[in-house]
Amino acid sequence: MPITTAIFDAYGTLFDVNAAARAASEEPDFPQLKSKWQSLAANWRTKQLQYTWLRAVADQHIDFWTVTQHALDWALDAAELASPELRDRLLALYWELDAYAEVPEMLSTLKSMGLKTGILSNGSPDMLDGAVASAGLDDVLDEVLSVETVHIFKPATPVYDLVAKRFNTSPEQVLFVSSNGWDAAAAAHYGFETVWVNRTGDPIDRLYGTPSHMLPDLSEIPELIRQR
Repeated sequence: MPITTAIFDAYGTLFDVNAAARAASEEPDFPQLKSKWQSLAANWRTKQLQYTWLRAVADQHIDFWTVTQHALDWALDAAELASPELRDRLLALYWELDAYAEVPEMLSTLKSMGLKTGILSNGSPDMLDGAVASAGLDDVLDEVLSVETVHIFKPATPVYDLVAKRFNTSPEQVLFVSSNGWDAAAAAHYGFETVWVNRTGDPIDRLYGTPSHMLPDLSEIPELIRQR
């Protein structure tokens, strides 16, 4: 069955989640961040994901922006960098995360091939709108889907159900792309053809689904679809 729809995770897949801490570390107002930004960014992301999973299993949903703030507070405490000014700056930068370099051309190519394109993300709608606008991706995305519609985070099945409801397509016609191994595994189990974008060369997660493909970045996505 041909692929008609390409769906992408947002944070870590299209948008560089390390960009906020990296950018703040280069600003003269935050010299204390220069030697710690990488560990801060890693802890921020780890806690952000952990909090979504824990809230999902406990049925204690809150929006992703609040989760992001809670995760940052933990990371700042762990780095002994608690500062209202730094916190505010990092959160402001998170609304303007850089897209990975290959993203605009890749999405434009998919659109020229006649595919429908979209985002399926834990992010809250206003966060996603800000990131998409900042990266200039409005014209190459047909839809931005947020878990706020179903009030539970990935990898819960109702999240993946949103794709069929919006695009009126079967799972076999969807290529789902994520940089999160657990997300790609869950999407594969759901029935999507999946790509795990493994930028850091991590080992594959031992979970209940296995991604169909593994790529080092997003640049080969159009060719992968052409070759099917």
